[in-house]
Amino acid sequence: MRITSSLAIIETALAGPHKANTSSASSLPGRIMKASAPIISIGIDFGTSNTVVALASGDGHVESIRFEHGGKSHSVYVSALCFWEEQPGSGAHAEGGPWAIEQFLEGHHAHRFIQSFKSFAASASFDSTIIFRQRYRFEDLLAAFLRTLARHCGKRLDFASPSIIVGRPVRFAGGNPDEALALQRYQQAFERMGAGHARYVYEPVGAAFSFARHLTHDATVLVADFGGGTSDFSLMRFSRAGGVQRAEALGHGGIGIAGDTFDFRIVDHIIAPRLGKGSSYRSFDKVLPIPNHYFANLARWHNLAMMKGNGDLREIKKLAHLALEPERLQDFITLVDLDLGFLLYRAVSDAKMALSAEEEVEFRFQTSGLDIASTLTRQDFEEWIADDIARIGATIDTVLAEAHVTPDEVEKVFLTGGTSFVPAVRRLFDERFGHERLIAADQFESIASGLALIGANINIAPI
Repeated sequence: MRITSSLAIIETALAGPHKANTSSASSLPGRIMKASAPIISIGIDFGTSNTVVALASGDGHVESIRFEHGGKSHSVYVSALCFWEEQPGSGAHAEGGPWAIEQFLEGHHAHRFIQSFKSFAASASFDSTIIFRQRYRFEDLLAAFLRTLARHCGKRLDFASPSIIVGRPVRFAGGNPDEALALQRYQQAFERMGAGHARYVYEPVGAAFSFARHLTHDATVLVADFGGGTSDFSLMRFSRAGGVQRAEALGHGGIGIAGDTFDFRIVDHIIAPRLGKGSSYRSFDKVLPIPNHYFANLARWHNLAMMKGNGDLREIKKLAHLALEPERLQDFITLVDLDLGFLLYRAVSDAKMALSAEEEVEFRFQTSGLDIASTLTRQDFEEWIADDIARIGATIDTVLAEAHVTPDEVEKVFLTGGTSFVPAVRRLFDERFGHERLIAADQFESIASGLALIGANINIAPI
């Protein structure tokens, strides 16, 4: 397995300075151009929520593979899987991306929908799950997902390509992530696709190289990549001499707090109580609280899907007969039984996004007999995520301190990922670095584009 050093000196010859107005988000990473030379590198950004594949040619051009679905062209492939059987015992079919969501929503057959499964790549406690009588380990799920990705990419995605660069978080999600285990699982899945030679590069380093193409001067750049499961940071020093750009990685850091965590804060405060959190049940002559660990399953989409197989749903159904407010647990059961987790989190994410522009939004989730409504204010939301923001800030401070770089010495801060638009996150960077140094990028394509560029033009050597 080839993994880039956490600290490296990287050099690449560029055709010349790529001039851009770096104060404008629209200039980064530039419109993806159609390659005029043969493709020599593939960058794969396998994300918690979305996956992007970029292709780079030897002349410095890079393009993202696009998918036609629902009459629209998409550059992102949703990181989701849907398994189904057309007839009991006939064997499971699998679909991924927007086609998985389509299959799930149509619901013509018994199915199993899984999303955000990257979140347990580094979890030693996750061994496997049973899907239609077949056991799937993480590497099985990832390989199944990659097969659907390859099918929809067609010949554009060639896993036998000599240069394949796969993004990886600086810190994997989870309470006690096992990095070696996660990378072993990645490698096993990619080996099945014929890409055992793939190299693994920190995701924010990929974003850094996408941004660096537009630098016209030497600069120390902090890249902040806010994904669904993790927030990752890379501090890079870019310099140029004799037409060659030199990139030195000064430091990296990451934390398992990102968009999914912020979504869960909303779920925990306005959804979980409506589904029975904080309520009680009667056991003989005692009144006892409903165990909170059931509601921890609401933290991630995939946890809800797993409840059918790990016994939690069966236990909740028993508790519902003893509950003092059984209708609440019945709604929880409905949510899991009918696989409504995706729809719920989509509604929550939409509300979170709306709070980036509004001080107050009305949340409403109404489907299949469920009706959950609440007023959501930005002030409340920011109180709920205050500790998360503080921990993100502490991670950034650690990266700078370990590199012996002060905030004043950081000339540009490159923000990527949807969570970077959350006002509390922007404020964190405003306060540390100043608004004029912040640059936002395409929230989906910059990492994959940079990974492809690394594979096409860059030799990586540990220092």
